Amino acid sequence: MTPETPDDYGVLQQRLGIRFTQPELLQRALTHRSFLAEDESATSNERLEFLGDSVLDLIIAEELYTRHKDWPEGELTKSKAAAVGERSLEKVARRWEIGCHMRVSRGEALSGGRERRALLADAVEAVIGAYYLDQGLEACRTFVLDQLAFILETIDRREHDMDFKTQLQEVCQGRFQTAPTYEVVEESGPPHDRTFVIAVRFDGRVLGTGEGKSKKEAEQQAAAMALQSPELRDATGE
Repeated sequence: MTPETPDDYGVLQQRLGIRFTQPELLQRALTHRSFLAEDESATSNERLEFLGDSVLDLIIAEELYTRHKDWPEGELTKSKAAAVGERSLEKVARRWEIGCHMRVSRGEALSGGRERRALLADAVEAVIGAYYLDQGLEACRTFVLDQLAFILETIDRREHDMDFKTQLQEVCQGRFQTAPTYEVVEESGPPHDRTFVIAVRFDGRVLGTGEGKSKKEAEQQAAAMALQSPELRDATGE
């Protein structure tokens, strides 16, 4: 893929609903450090990522503080971490289709770098940092809150507290390259009021069981128990 010049980012800017007055900032935000080996005149996005991380933290912290006046400090801290974490920023990056615009080395591209979560999340932070420098805090706040609205909606519903299945999937695949499986081991109650018991298995072993009025609820409980199992606690270093 031929690296893009600042004039080539019209499609991306249209997708994001913004316009840079200094498009070279956007180009820098989309330049991974690996690309510097192929173009010594390029500048990586690492400094913009550093700035964007702080700007994003401020905007989201302020929004959560204003939006949820009854949430204590601990809940706000946990919610902000979920909103600006790698997993959330990867979702934003994929909506932006930012991977195809990244300037990376040939080796990085061939090894799937454009799809790596960390690279994508870092690029989102770098774009935010670049837009802050280009347009200022108020415009950047409007942009961030618009682009992360779908993330904040899940925070409002406190779904970040319950997504143990995703956490378990990431641990198992990240450490062992194998996904867990779920099995209904018991169903009870009348059709309109069923109760499900579900076991989560990994590597032939049952790591946890959960019970709920829906399969989803039971699976979440099973995954939460599995995350506390000695095998996975050892693997995650907790």
